[in-house]
Amino acid sequence: MTLLQAIEHVVELAEDSKLSKEFMKKAKPEIQLLAKSYGITERQAVLFCVCMEKGPRRVDYDDLASYLNLNKIGVLSYASDIDALVRRRLLRYRDAKDEDDFDIPAVVIRYLKHNEVYQLPKRTGLDCSELFELLDMWFEDLDDNAISPNELREELEALYKDNPQIGFVRHLKEFYLRDDDQLLVTFFCHCLVNKDDDDIRPAQIENLFGSKNEFCKAKSELRTGEHKLMQKKLIEHRCEDGIADNTRYKLTESAKRTLLAEMNIDASAEKLADVIDSKMLGEKQLFFPKDIQRQVEELGRFLQPENFQKIQERMKDKGFRNGFACLFYGSPGTGKTETVYQLARQTERNIMVVDVPRIKSKWVGESEKNIKALFDRYREQVKRAPLTPILLFNEADAIIGIRKNGAQSAVDKMENSIQNIILQEMETLDGIMIATTNLQQNMDKAFERRFLYKIKFDKPTEEARTCIWRSMIPDLSDLDIHTLASKYDFSGGQIENIARHYAIDNILHGQSEDVLSMLIRHCDNERLDDKGQKKIGF
Repeated sequence: MTLLQAIEHVVELAEDSKLSKEFMKKAKPEIQLLAKSYGITERQAVLFCVCMEKGPRRVDYDDLASYLNLNKIGVLSYASDIDALVRRRLLRYRDAKDEDDFDIPAVVIRYLKHNEVYQLPKRTGLDCSELFELLDMWFEDLDDNAISPNELREELEALYKDNPQIGFVRHLKEFYLRDDDQLLVTFFCHCLVNKDDDDIRPAQIENLFGSKNEFCKAKSELRTGEHKLMQKKLIEHRCEDGIADNTRYKLTESAKRTLLAEMNIDASAEKLADVIDSKMLGEKQLFFPKDIQRQVEELGRFLQPENFQKIQERMKDKGFRNGFACLFYGSPGTGKTETVYQLARQTERNIMVVDVPRIKSKWVGESEKNIKALFDRYREQVKRAPLTPILLFNEADAIIGIRKNGAQSAVDKMENSIQNIILQEMETLDGIMIATTNLQQNMDKAFERRFLYKIKFDKPTEEARTCIWRSMIPDLSDLDIHTLASKYDFSGGQIENIARHYAIDNILHGQSEDVLSMLIRHCDNERLDDKGQKKIGF
């Protein structure tokens, strides 16, 4: 009998049972199997099963009372059992400040699907890799409000005290940091090691602080370069083209060499991809013709975690390739990239966005190493992430174009070699890859057949343009919207440009008395290919 079968049987018998002796006797074999497997009591095993049935995302004492047919006061007597399940990490409190709501951690469910028991990670005698696996779990708990910043600081202090043999811990202690600074630099290291993210924004660190005032103070010190971690040369502002950006931060190269030496982080290596956390993606409404909308919705259903895993398993059973590659192609400004972001947000998948120009290094041989390193990093992300992330090749025209026969120059040979590596990686892909392109007619046929989903993004119909105009400038009259939608065959990106011009005009000059004329002027400026309309600017 599998663990899931045992849970299912217990759940069937437990409903309205009041945890009676008769129920415990009927379900005894399954309850004992679960209790022994997880190292918990028989009553805790039953409560765990009920939480699986009523959750797994959100359960409270009312749920337990109604399912077991117990009164609400009586079910509170099981609070110590719930605490024990939380300590065993089979449950977790949804909010560290409120112990009335709890859920099943994703890692427990993932193990169950493979009929495996999730064991508590050890906390002593760790190596550096094991320590960062534990940090990954704790920071995920922090994101889910299952642990407070103060509790995490205490956990870190105990963890570092119990593992002085780890170089990361030893070097970190040499900086004599306060607990909040130690937590912050640990978070930066966690992001680089576990998320491949070396581009940290203020919003990512807000939940590390116990209060809004603490966060605002730290944000101000980071912005001005006065933060203690900057003075100690552990973190710094990111630079683009030689200009410092005081709203984005990274570990210094010396910090990477010192703190992360055991993790083989190459401080000099080019960053080939940015990882975007799905929680950081804002909601945006997109309008498509019906056929495109249908395809996007179908892909969205496929990427939902429960469907994706089920489909992957069936593909494996039938001997098919396990990875899924998708191509979004069509004119610029038609929503290809934004669709990827919205799919990621809806399915809670992070996105690994490939920086294509950096892949194609000027040094012969380096580009091939870069592309191999990129897929190695993605495989690592797939292993570590609770949900398979999306690998996004945005504007991929430069690397999926037609291969050159009889290539002679070093550049042509390099490009062919890059494409061959990508084709091989797509054959063995165990994840989700999406490529966007404006020039699908230049795509090599070998790539075309490897994309399972191919969605063509056409310019929006008049009906879709009407919806876009209304969403971008909601104070327009229906007549004005109809005029603009019927007169100008614009993409969503072009309409957004015009809406931005309109917003800027309102800020600089106030509301125009003739809004339609102003918008028509901006529309004409947007259409650079029209005769007599070669103006640029406002």
